[in-house]
Amino acid sequence: MNEIEALARANVRELTPYQSARRLGGNGDVWLNANEFPTAVPFQLTMQTLNRYPECQPAEVIRRYADYAGVKPEQVLVSRGADEGIELLIRAFCEPGQDAVLYCPPTYGMYSVSAETIGVDCRTVPAINGWQLDLPAIEAQLDGVKVVFVCSPNNPTGQLINPDDLRALLEMTRGRAIVVADEAYIEFCPTASLADWLNDYPHLAILRTLSKAFALAGLRCGFTLANAPLIQMLLKVIAPYPLSTPVADIAAQALSAEGIAAMRQRVAETLDNRQYLLEQLGTLPGVDQVFESQTNYLLVRFDRSQPLFQRLWDCGIILRNQHKQPGLEECLRISIGTRAECQRLLDALNQLAVRANQETL
Repeated sequence: MNEIEALARANVRELTPYQSARRLGGNGDVWLNANEFPTAVPFQLTMQTLNRYPECQPAEVIRRYADYAGVKPEQVLVSRGADEGIELLIRAFCEPGQDAVLYCPPTYGMYSVSAETIGVDCRTVPAINGWQLDLPAIEAQLDGVKVVFVCSPNNPTGQLINPDDLRALLEMTRGRAIVVADEAYIEFCPTASLADWLNDYPHLAILRTLSKAFALAGLRCGFTLANAPLIQMLLKVIAPYPLSTPVADIAAQALSAEGIAAMRQRVAETLDNRQYLLEQLGTLPGVDQVFESQTNYLLVRFDRSQPLFQRLWDCGIILRNQHKQPGLEECLRISIGTRAECQRLLDALNQLAVRANQETL
């Protein structure tokens, strides 16, 4: 152990960082591994006050997002992506070394990374049939849990959590824990949002982002929706200037009437490409199962996903390997790209299948 490691907190020394798509790297030209929108959306900066510090919570961004989400401005907090929202919730409600968070794998990896970084225990209750909540097992684990994370639609599996189960979870956690509904992909199935449940559940928090359907992953702008008392707790622990002036400027533009209309057009395009890819994948040899999705990606189980993942990588087509996630053996996650990118993936899979068949003759 070197002297820097010796000075670091023990849990940080042992921490495995979140392996983001960019951190994993790759030299491809078809990027289907990060659930981004595949083409850039142009914006022009309109605010030239970079000599001044920005607002902690830019009023125009808050107002426009509240209008879009159908909530009150006091029910909205904006942050550096939804990932910062995850960290704020743990910091505000969990005592390090004492409290725990709970989540249901397979699911998004930042819940555990954020908790472990802060020194908060993680409890897991594996999902059951159709990757739904195991409510009795969750209830049995609730003692000492302060935050429960539920991703719906779930990443990486793509399905919605049963709303009756979500209500049951919210009832069993009243006065005991915060329930966080991660709705990063809700624009692809907007009627499933829990935003109109906020008035019934003071302990509900909802995570949102501009990274997916709004095509602004590089902007790093996310939101937490909750009732005012919960938002006030998060404002106690957020950084003084979480959003830079250019980020707030572009976010406000994206949340204009024109920006929201453009987002909905992108969603329609993505859903069309998703359906095409789903249907075509189902006809290919070596594909065991294509799971239904309510998001901008598909989870696919292949006969032998590991060599296939590497061969596609070598062809410049970068997917997300989910093989090590519990219950996702031989699974790859495929972000929905342009129609041309989807076709290139299909062509490559066909060519690899033909080559594999020839090698066995």
